[in-house]
Amino acid sequence: MMRWDRPAGGREPAAAALLGWLSDAQAPHVCLVSGSEGCGKSALLAWLVHHGSRPGGLAERTVHAVVPPSPDESVLATVWSIADQLGVVARAPWELVPVLAADGRRTVIVLPDVRGEAVAELVLALAGVPGIRLVVESRLGSPAHRLLSGSGCAELDLDLGQWRDEQRFAQWQASHGSQHVVAGMPKPKAVVDLWDPVAVCRADASTVTAAYERARRGEYGGLREAWLRAGQSLCRDGDPASRALTLLAALGDGADPRLASALAEAAAASAWCWEWSRVSGDLVPPWPGPVSALAVGEGPLAGAVLVTGPSGSVRVVRMGDGGARGRIAVGSFQPQSVSVLADGTVLVLDEAGRVHADGSWVARPTGSGIARLLDEGPTGREVLLAALRDHVGTAIACAAGPDLGVVAVGDAAGEVRAFGDWEGAAVLHGGRVNALAALGVPVGSEGVVPLVYSGGADGTVRAWSPGHAPMAAPLAERDSAVMSVDAAMTQSGPALTVAWGDGAVEWIEVDTGARRTFRPGPPVRAVALALDGRLLVGMDEYLVCLAPGSRAQPTPEGVQRRP
Repeated sequence: MMRWDRPAGGREPAAAALLGWLSDAQAPHVCLVSGSEGCGKSALLAWLVHHGSRPGGLAERTVHAVVPPSPDESVLATVWSIADQLGVVARAPWELVPVLAADGRRTVIVLPDVRGEAVAELVLALAGVPGIRLVVESRLGSPAHRLLSGSGCAELDLDLGQWRDEQRFAQWQASHGSQHVVAGMPKPKAVVDLWDPVAVCRADASTVTAAYERARRGEYGGLREAWLRAGQSLCRDGDPASRALTLLAALGDGADPRLASALAEAAAASAWCWEWSRVSGDLVPPWPGPVSALAVGEGPLAGAVLVTGPSGSVRVVRMGDGGARGRIAVGSFQPQSVSVLADGTVLVLDEAGRVHADGSWVARPTGSGIARLLDEGPTGREVLLAALRDHVGTAIACAAGPDLGVVAVGDAAGEVRAFGDWEGAAVLHGGRVNALAALGVPVGSEGVVPLVYSGGADGTVRAWSPGHAPMAAPLAERDSAVMSVDAAMTQSGPALTVAWGDGAVEWIEVDTGARRTFRPGPPVRAVALALDGRLLVGMDEYLVCLAPGSRAQPTPEGVQRRP
């Protein structure tokens, strides 16, 4: 049996009560640790975090997230800290609550020194999520305490004598002299120039977030809006260059133009080079709208990116600058996945998983009309499209081949099926296929070999070549669902990009395993990879194009698995 570490200052009764509350399935979801200043609230919470973070501890006592105390209390910084530690993405309380509700796992969150009503209201919203337990420290008489103490939560008032062993407290006091039981609040942070993009990239993130949260829309030349747009990424522990890149990617065209040049210079040492962004509200070129799926154009659509979203159409934008090149009307449905055949045929999946084809960009066949009439049979393209229409899927991808190419379609049961020049099927995941990418890989005298990359809800990316067994080990794996994948045959060999449900985007050199990571901040809906290695990342509010910089990561970014 693991030894129980005693808390300092004779607080064994309070510690035992906390552990009992954690183990009681019928207890209120919030435990309020209250009392006057200096009574030992912070020390008790520090003990709980230490006790609940030890390897091999009891599952019901495990602490999963701790919000760092800050003199600048911010609801958004609190949301981003919780989301980041739990491996999810949330832009605001309205998004964090349903995301954690969908997760469903038991989760213990500790919030030290909660003072204001806004964070207390967030606590009450989270308390309604099944599986969530919250330990909240709040001083007696504070607005947060007044709101929470009347909400039906459990409360440990450390001013009451029942929560301290007086004999052990006297022994502790004798051995520690006049030291206080409680750890003091962090010292106030230095004043930050909120107009200076370089300064905010180097400053304490919670301080900047709280200041921008209090500011009015339109203040600080557009820097405030970019920070709040990308906030969860900016509040992670990151170097100033990576923060500058993230902030630059979220900057709209209405911002002070001096901000972009300063941020580009500050981001020079990051793993990526920023090419362009199209942000909600941009006019020149216009923002193409929210992104649900992306695809790099082929054939007549070469040099373009196809962008789908809730508008019920596919927008065609230029790879070079994100400017508009055209639009494809696909009907009244909402496109879920998009890909392009080598001849420019656009394939789109609707909400029900049915394939729709658009050939408006395909070159017209040559030859006389009489010759076409004498050829009574359907073309290979027509046969392929007919086969696809009979299949229901969750993701689609195309790759070039010796004739028609190959089309891969994944389904909700984890199976991927290939159509076209190569045919076959394989079960790659223990659940839904969320995303697919396909490549025609040149292999010596064999010409082209098809390679399909599949990303699943099970948090793995797997490779399969139709006609062969799938690779036994996943190419990439995280404790998070795959949201999107794409692949390209670049000058340095095959490259893969993966968007994960925890907000990370990884660019992987398949042959070497070298990786680059980008976290834009908001939930990533789709990624696309061009032949020259440029990466496109699509979100609800902006689309950004990056090129690889000089610094790559040799090993993948790890994620701690939660029980």
